Amino acid sequence: MRIWVDLTNTAHVVVLRPLIELLEARGHEVVLSVRPLSATVELLEDWGHPFAAFGAHGGVRRSDKARAAAARARRMVAFGRAFGPFDAALAHGSTDLPVACRLLGIPNTTMFDYEWAVAQHSVNCRLANRVLVPEAIPPERLARYGARGSKLVRYPGLKEEYILHGFTPDASVVDGLGVDRSRPLAVVRTAPSYALYLGGSETPLLPRLLGKLDADGVQTVVLTRNAEQAGEVRGLGLGNVIVPPRAVDARSLVAYADALVSAGGSMNREAAALGTPVWTMFEGKMGGVDEQLIAEGRLQVLRDVDDVVVRKRAAAGRAETTRDPAELLALALPWVPA
Repeated sequence: MRIWVDLTNTAHVVVLRPLIELLEARGHEVVLSVRPLSATVELLEDWGHPFAAFGAHGGVRRSDKARAAAARARRMVAFGRAFGPFDAALAHGSTDLPVACRLLGIPNTTMFDYEWAVAQHSVNCRLANRVLVPEAIPPERLARYGARGSKLVRYPGLKEEYILHGFTPDASVVDGLGVDRSRPLAVVRTAPSYALYLGGSETPLLPRLLGKLDADGVQTVVLTRNAEQAGEVRGLGLGNVIVPPRAVDARSLVAYADALVSAGGSMNREAAALGTPVWTMFEGKMGGVDEQLIAEGRLQVLRDVDDVVVRKRAAAGRAETTRDPAELLALALPWVPA
């Protein structure tokens, strides 16, 4: 069968790669479309999988985002007609794929694990044939989007537990950044300030946090979302802060880190799965997955930078619980034979 997968953000490459590789190992053809944003294209280039990149992010303003989404949706329809036919399609958070698939008559599934992106889910959930989310999200929060009944499918655990199945951290990622592994290491992930649900937030705690870690002598690798953020962090002039010039294997970095402080979501959950101490400085409305991790003591909310104490761990983190990605794939694409 021929499967269409759309990737619109950096995390989606990491999330969907195991499922794509499973599909291809079973003899299916997978065609990738990509929206260039943050390190999405760099990760795909590192992977070496063919892809077609087009479209652009609309920014923070709702009107600009709507125009960008409409423009890319038109290109998606054209792409589907030119490179189809497709038997099924899959995306994690793409607003464009469900639109194109509805117009082209392609069965498709939308996945996500944060339920408060209202504008996005109001489109995705209504147009997709299947909505796949973690069990941690209460189903009553999704009914407003049209995700109910047999359309809504829930999977156990974190998506990161499926991603980390068989994962071995790569020490060369840390060494390649010039990190001294005998010293404490923190990783900081900046906010996705372009996200509509954050309204352009840039996390005011960030400069104070980096200053505090620098003063404590903690090596800190800052993973920024764009060149502007990278320039601002470098402009602080902190000697213990490292800003990678391009995308890195964040899972390996988090596994070797002694602490993670992140304004995003996926890296927080990877850290929780790997047993790396993690603080969230996410400024949006808390979602069900993070609520569960906080209740379990696996995620802490950063309220004051002095709360972050980085202590050297004995060894790289390992995921205590992993799940077979084949189980997630079966839930995601029931139309595709194993």
